[in-house]
Amino acid sequence: MSNSVSKWFAAFLAVLLLYMVPAAESARRQDDLSRIVVYQSVTKFVDSVRTKGYVSPQMYQDFTRELDATGNLYEITMEHQHKKYHPEYMDPADPQTFQNQFSVVYDAYYEDEILKQLFPDTGLPLDHDDRKYKLTAGDFFQVGVRSLNRTPSLVLFDALTGSNSGDRSAISFPYGGMVLNEDY
Repeated sequence: MSNSVSKWFAAFLAVLLLYMVPAAESARRQDDLSRIVVYQSVTKFVDSVRTKGYVSPQMYQDFTRELDATGNLYEITMEHQHKKYHPEYMDPADPQTFQNQFSVVYDAYYEDEILKQLFPDTGLPLDHDDRKYKLTAGDFFQVGVRSLNRTPSLVLFDALTGSNSGDRSAISFPYGGMVLNEDY
């Protein structure tokens, strides 16, 4: 009896080592490649926006096309913080009471406003200047990318370890910075 149990255990261990572990390693490498593609795509997109000072529909479509090449689904968040200077007065109703100070205020715009500018309901061509979302030097622009689907690596990891990773995203990458130029 114990001899047959050890044979079954040995067969199970052989299947695990010959098939499951290499499959899990291959899936992990695929996730690593996806992370590299996401990292390069996000940094290229954000850096081009920061140096050009605008987002064009073509830039955004190229960015999403590069992300789609990984085979994963992503949630893309964009944030534009526009810098404004407000003079400070002792009495806001009296402009003569200026205190020789300015306060810095940031107005935040998110992907809804940005995408509405890039892809309006009008029939403008893709390369039309009115479809560019323009930023000002000194503003901040940030993009966040997070995977929505469970990758094969997570599925195999959960199966091999008996754990449940839940809604944890396998790929998450935020990146941003100050707009350096206005090239429009």
